[in-house]
Amino acid sequence: MMWLGAVLFIGTTTWIGFEVSNRFRERPKLIRQLKNALQILEAEILYSQLSLRDAFASIAKQLPDPTKSFFESLAISLGEEKTDLYRVWSEQVNVLDQTSAIGKNEQEILNQFGRTLGQHDFSQQQKHIQLAVHHLDRELEEARDNEFKYSKMAKSLGLLCGLFIVLLLI
Repeated sequence: MMWLGAVLFIGTTTWIGFEVSNRFRERPKLIRQLKNALQILEAEILYSQLSLRDAFASIAKQLPDPTKSFFESLAISLGEEKTDLYRVWSEQVNVLDQTSAIGKNEQEILNQFGRTLGQHDFSQQQKHIQLAVHHLDRELEEARDNEFKYSKMAKSLGLLCGLFIVLLLI
């Protein structure tokens, strides 16, 4: 019975290590999706001149989850009633934070961008979008470095911590 408990404990710590590693791996993917979404938003605003609600719906059709869910929720929230765009944006950024591997820096970049969204003319809005994309580029490089440094380590550390604790208890 003791050995079964030891195997289950090692399995659990290894699983935790793989989950942490998965978060390191998913963060660069999410940042790339957000960059693509902002570039699509730029095209929709400047060339198609769609409303933000329609632009968000269009973006949702072109990207995978969790970015798809983020923009779908934005489009639905804006379609329901006259609401404050920034309030809806920040609520959806918080939901994205809970359901994905987004980092605090990306969350802050999105919140800063949300403050300016819909507040300026086309050329100013384009500059704000490009600034947000530039900041996301910087975060993407950091996320790639962290993935390279810590992803394998998290997997190994989960297994080794489990083994260490089981050996201490035996």
